[in-house]
Amino acid sequence: MARTTDRSTTHLTRRLVQLYVGLALYGASSALLVRAGLGLEPWGVLHQGLAERTGISIGVVSIIVGAVVLLLWIPLRQRPGLGTVSNVFVVGLAMDGTLAVVGDLDALGVRIPVMVLGIVLNGVATGLYIAARFGPGPRDGLMTGLNQITGRSIRLVRTAIEVAVVVTGFLLGGSLGAGTVLYALAIGPLAQLFLRLFALPEASGPGVVVAPREPSTPAPAAGSGPVAAPTSGQAILPQ
Repeated sequence: MARTTDRSTTHLTRRLVQLYVGLALYGASSALLVRAGLGLEPWGVLHQGLAERTGISIGVVSIIVGAVVLLLWIPLRQRPGLGTVSNVFVVGLAMDGTLAVVGDLDALGVRIPVMVLGIVLNGVATGLYIAARFGPGPRDGLMTGLNQITGRSIRLVRTAIEVAVVVTGFLLGGSLGAGTVLYALAIGPLAQLFLRLFALPEASGPGVVVAPREPSTPAPAAGSGPVAAPTSGQAILPQ
């Protein structure tokens, strides 16, 4: 029994470490894309646009937007997990911290590698925190909630949300460019690769929750109807 408890504790500790390292790296990767100045990920475009208009740091804007999106979970009947709430705060704090350390970049020969590094690091971070299985991010819950309410496919809902976010962010002054396109093309394959790489070994024994190696929410076919919302131990892999 003691040995089983030790294994359970070790497994939980590893999941927690993986969660917070992943979220911190996610914030750092977003900051690198900001410094590269060649285009941000969809939600980053919105965060930067709001930061430009309000004068608030982009990390704090990320926290505020995440909190607002999380509030939208209430009418959508989504259930947050530890990873959901942590996502709201850790990513924004890590983003502002990285921006404070990494200064402005001028030379294109430096900005392009930084952009590529930011995208790859974002894939690493996504694989880490999703594989920890402490709940989906706020924006993923918004997507699955709207999927259930409207009956539209996950792909259609996600596309509609991200198009609206990018257009709004761009109109507010957010950075849209080659980095945005490259991110959209690369993040799915990168996240899938690192999700498999960082998949946690299955815990066993009485009272231990087994963490599956692949997302338990199946990828719906194009045009499919609503899917079940992820539980607090699940997350949605970026499409």
